[in-house]
Amino acid sequence: MMTMRQLAARPASIPTASAWSLADLAEARGKQQLFVRQSPQVLRALREHAMIESAVSSTRIEGVTIDQRRARDVVIGGGALRDRNEEEVRGYRDALKAIHEAPHDLRVNLATIQQLHRLVKPGAGDSGQFKAVETDIIELLPSGRVRLRFRTTTAAETPNAMAELVELLDHCLLERWVPPLAAVAAFNLDFLCIHPFRDGNGRVSRLLLLLQTYQLGYEVGRYISLERLIESTKDRYYETLEESSLGWHEGRHDPWPFINYLLFILQAAYREFETRVGGTAVPRGAKTEQVATAIAARSGEFSLADLERACPGVSRDMIRKLLRRFQAEGTIECVGRGPGARWRKRVGASKEGTKEGTV
Repeated sequence: MMTMRQLAARPASIPTASAWSLADLAEARGKQQLFVRQSPQVLRALREHAMIESAVSSTRIEGVTIDQRRARDVVIGGGALRDRNEEEVRGYRDALKAIHEAPHDLRVNLATIQQLHRLVKPGAGDSGQFKAVETDIIELLPSGRVRLRFRTTTAAETPNAMAELVELLDHCLLERWVPPLAAVAAFNLDFLCIHPFRDGNGRVSRLLLLLQTYQLGYEVGRYISLERLIESTKDRYYETLEESSLGWHEGRHDPWPFINYLLFILQAAYREFETRVGGTAVPRGAKTEQVATAIAARSGEFSLADLERACPGVSRDMIRKLLRRFQAEGTIECVGRGPGARWRKRVGASKEGTKEGTV
């Protein structure tokens, strides 16, 4: 709840990159129905595939694995299960079904959070119950030594912390301290820092992210597995989580690295969704190619004004939109804030990669 307290205490200064990501996602949500009306057979296949990937990936992130050859039977089928791991994967499937079928009937409150935990931890003695023992996050180093990555909220403080977190989220969404998607990502960060359950916190956090994005009208998770995208970038997930949790207990942390990471995941999901449903990517025009070439020619940092001078026939708005696009594709990054923000090519992004818009 420390992120929510921080947002409530003072007006949030939204980083430029975050604002652009939010704008891109709003645009993607606006185009969402155009794609959903197309290719019903493709959409059915995507929904089934996403269900399987989500259940398998989200549990695998936390070390729960099953035989990949049985993934479809475990998630889509209803036959007998072989072991505890398969039970947990099917439990995640059950939670996904509950969210997919009636997201607006599930209020984000303590009862819903505990119910989701009961589903993903079926048969566990403390399923659906907040932790009764301390559960600090420990990292096992290659040397065999352990490192305390983060000290979570104590067991005694957890019920009150969770109640406050839910209450603050409601106020944040009502009073618009930050855009709703940023509030959802901030909630996710606080949830992980509180770490309310003995086990299964990561899975519940990802289910809550899915539920809350659906409630805001961002339904890409039905067709593209957010959990699979998180698993494929889990090093970045853990890095940004650790970066944003530094100073969390004192309310002196910077939540934006983790918020930006979750926005990046949603952007990646929408790009993949549009590509899969549309069949092919939108071809690039002459002006896009002109800006991409100008960026590729830069050897150091550059500004929007630099690109305006290099591309006299391209409007400022068009250049700004392309900067956001190339940033989302991972070829450039912003290194400042405000109108005078500087940009640079990402390490490892070649000239060819920038021109083609590939990661």
